[in-house]
Amino acid sequence: MRKFLINVNGNQYEVEVEEVGAVHTAAPVAPVAAPAAPAPTPAPAAAPAPALKTEAPKPAAAPAASAPAGAVKVNAPIPGTILDIKVNQGDQVKCGDILLILEAMKMENEILAPQDGTIASIHVSKGSSVNSGDLLVSMNG
Repeated sequence: MRKFLINVNGNQYEVEVEEVGAVHTAAPVAPVAAPAAPAPTPAPAAAPAPALKTEAPKPAAAPAASAPAGAVKVNAPIPGTILDIKVNQGDQVKCGDILLILEAMKMENEILAPQDGTIASIHVSKGSSVNSGDLLVSMNG
């Protein structure tokens, strides 16, 4: 068992932590090696992020051709499932109006209109899964 003092919001707590596995004196060396391990981890994490960005324009490219020039695109902020679509093509919306309900991590997220305008096209359907950055709705300002 190791004891630590932890401060949380000005309150001090004494915590006992039990080490799991074999106890050896090389444990302090592991944290030295651990910073070297996270350094390569962000590089692979950075590689999938551009891959998602390259996937997002592909679906966006086809709807962009059918969307009028200058249309405002509303993209998915996080991956999830479309629970409900609150607007229809041609509807007038005001800034802050709810366009869609996106479920992510068991939470319902309201996707709001970024500005006043008209719904030019809806690029998703109820129940569809979306990735972060996927085009959801196009609006005319």
